[in-house]
Amino acid sequence: MGSSSKKIVTGDAGYVLEDVPHFSDYIPDLPVYFEPDEVHACIVTCGGLCPGLNTVIREIVCGLYHMYGVKKVLGIDEIKRRGLKVAVAGIPKTIDNDIPVIDRSFGFDTAVEEAQRAINAAHVEAESGENGIGLVKVMGRYSGFIAMYATLASRDVDCCLIPESPFYLEGPGGLFEYIERRLKENGHMVIVIAEGAGQELLCESMHSADQKDASGNKLLRDVGLWLSEKIKEHFAKMNKMIINLKFIDPTYMIRAVPSNASDNVYCTLLAQSAVHGAMAGYTGFTSGLVNGRHSYIPFYRITEKQNKVVITDRMWARLLSSTNQPSFLTAKDVIEDKREDEAPTQSLDNPCNQDMSNLVKKEICCN
Repeated sequence: MGSSSKKIVTGDAGYVLEDVPHFSDYIPDLPVYFEPDEVHACIVTCGGLCPGLNTVIREIVCGLYHMYGVKKVLGIDEIKRRGLKVAVAGIPKTIDNDIPVIDRSFGFDTAVEEAQRAINAAHVEAESGENGIGLVKVMGRYSGFIAMYATLASRDVDCCLIPESPFYLEGPGGLFEYIERRLKENGHMVIVIAEGAGQELLCESMHSADQKDASGNKLLRDVGLWLSEKIKEHFAKMNKMIINLKFIDPTYMIRAVPSNASDNVYCTLLAQSAVHGAMAGYTGFTSGLVNGRHSYIPFYRITEKQNKVVITDRMWARLLSSTNQPSFLTAKDVIEDKREDEAPTQSLDNPCNQDMSNLVKKEICCN
């Protein structure tokens, strides 16, 4: 391994290439810790469907077989009890793109692309009726990246609601007031909402406490259906304006589609990178793209927190300028933000704040 010279066979008619150089001819000179004939590989998937998942599985199997000669891909053994030599390599899988450190998770680009199709359909529906409202619910349990990027890609969205940016319905500056104003101005509007947005409003409205699912995650209510009913109730009670609301939930359509070209290539590189790391003897790591480079990242670094939309960042500001939606900040929110701004901050000379920027550099091993 490590040789990049072409394989040439000479003959009476000159020379021919024995074959086209394969990826295995360019593998970095990493030591091979495991003997391929003794390797029993196991692939475990967690969570639901995600565009690109099949590509990852296929490329792991093909990478092990074609690049290292591993032929045994089996189920899970009792690893700890038997004290086996095991390398555990991960590939970050979340369609919500809420994993820290890495640039993006696989399937995210495809999810945004498919969500945009649903938004376009909602826009056509909204335009086709008097005071039409198209409401689209997309994935985003704790992070609103899909909703934000799909909104920016569409340019037809009038309001985007995500978990990181609380909103309220009634009163001045609320969602209902904005909907009424937008309908008077344009005659139609499109709303995109992430599944985790407004959950605190649902709990208050339904007088229910937080519940957990079988995996220990917070059990989310259907905010899309709830919001569509609330909007209908509000305008029926006002008796000023007749609306035509269409609610679209493309969640399972997005999850089940094949990955697009960008995600397909990304999944291939992630899978092959994980195979190389595992066969070199590394363990407890995940492969991922960090600042454009494929890297090996310790598990604890990607599980210590969740990646979320920063609503004071430029990307969210771009969205607000695109939709012209209000910030939905109440007077209480403004007072609390002002107090936080006036609170004394730690001195930069504090020893505890030194060398923080070097943590990731020390803990990320790049290919």
